Amino acid sequence: MKRKAYVAGQFYPGSREKLLETIAAMIDPAAARKKAIAVVSPHAGYIYSGPVAGAVFSATMIPAVAVILGPGHREIGSLFAVQARGSWSTPLGDSAIDEALASRLLAACPLAEENEQAHLWEHSLEVQLPFIQYFRADAAIVPICISHEARYDELETLGRALAAAVREHGRETLIVASTDMSHYVSQKTAERKDMRAIRKVLDLDPAGLFETVTSERISMCGFQPTTAALVASLDLGAKDAELVRYGTSGDASGDYSQVVGYAGIRVF
Repeated sequence: MKRKAYVAGQFYPGSREKLLETIAAMIDPAAARKKAIAVVSPHAGYIYSGPVAGAVFSATMIPAVAVILGPGHREIGSLFAVQARGSWSTPLGDSAIDEALASRLLAACPLAEENEQAHLWEHSLEVQLPFIQYFRADAAIVPICISHEARYDELETLGRALAAAVREHGRETLIVASTDMSHYVSQKTAERKDMRAIRKVLDLDPAGLFETVTSERISMCGFQPTTAALVASLDLGAKDAELVRYGTSGDASGDYSQVVGYAGIRVF
């Protein structure tokens, strides 16, 4: 199945020319692009979160394969929904799904299911794809949508299975965890709460991230995908992480009374 671009013209421009122009204005062409095992990138409308996403992708080499993990903002019918065949379309072109890697993941993780329907109307993974395509048009992808009901032990199972599948597959792979940070709080509150969660990511502490977000009620919508990505990264040998950029919607809107936070992080 070819998944059509559901939020083109809403979260990001719907024409190829305008999308290229928009991304070009949000990246740093002079940035030193380094290898990473994973990145954390936001998924709001580009006018708000694009500069943070642009910064983290500018600083990261995009390999042959990108596994994108995002939260389901509606019921998805699976705990972990994988689109295992076909391609995804954006105004920049089509990205093929790495069917061999998806198959390995499904075999390694009994909690994951092949479920194309879960992806049809979900924006959290789609908005990452134009940035990936901009830097590497031929990159293959594996999309994984994660239910908001996923527990830590289940995310750990997914993360370890993903790492095993990536190792067995043998192609250089980047894991992309899609998440926004705090939602609709003051700038001061967002910065305070978000930095607690970011600290756990920088410490490569997936259990600590899960516990911090849940116990402190941080409205980080993709903390479960980020948790699984951290587990996988550690299994794949991650030793460090860096915060490339942090911002909020207030940077674009000028309204700092009710903001959404965005973090761009490299794990390597």
